Amino acid sequence: MAGNRMQKIGSVFSRTRNLLRIGVIEKPLWFDVYAAFPPLREPVYRLPRPRYGKVKDVIPPIFYQEDEVRARFYRIYGSGPRPFDLSQSNYKSICEMFVEKFNELKEEGKIEEEKLFEETGKALLASGVILQRRGTDKVARQDHQEVETRDSMLPLQLQTALGEKKDQEEQTPELAETQKENPSPS
Repeated sequence: MAGNRMQKIGSVFSRTRNLLRIGVIEKPLWFDVYAAFPPLREPVYRLPRPRYGKVKDVIPPIFYQEDEVRARFYRIYGSGPRPFDLSQSNYKSICEMFVEKFNELKEEGKIEEEKLFEETGKALLASGVILQRRGTDKVARQDHQEVETRDSMLPLQLQTALGEKKDQEEQTPELAETQKENPSPS
């Protein structure tokens, strides 16, 4: 109606009055009563003042062990190609499946901690869940594959080129001797 409770500028009455002036909302039932009998002190948001020193947060931040795995998953794989389907009550995101598999493999204790993340990705791939790395990693992986294919083709090209050169030298030793004796002007 007049905004949410996180609005910190003005009171609910002043924000509602301004929205009524521009015609965004209809007049609420309480508006005339509040205008006729305003409070002695208008209720506006004020930052609480610390009495002694800094105000300490009474609620510590809550982190679970799975949060580190989730953060690393989203950093490497992103949120995925499709949006979450929250209309189904039993829907599990790929990240949740990854975290469950990670915890299963961790409880078994057969895999080292450093390799556990990659092995979880391989285990999900074996079960049919395809994980696709974020854009920069895909490009780097493609470049690496291109370099490998180029490097593997280089010896073959060199062998064919050297083989052709040897064939030419074997076929025409007389031509090579005549070229040495009578070099052509270049």
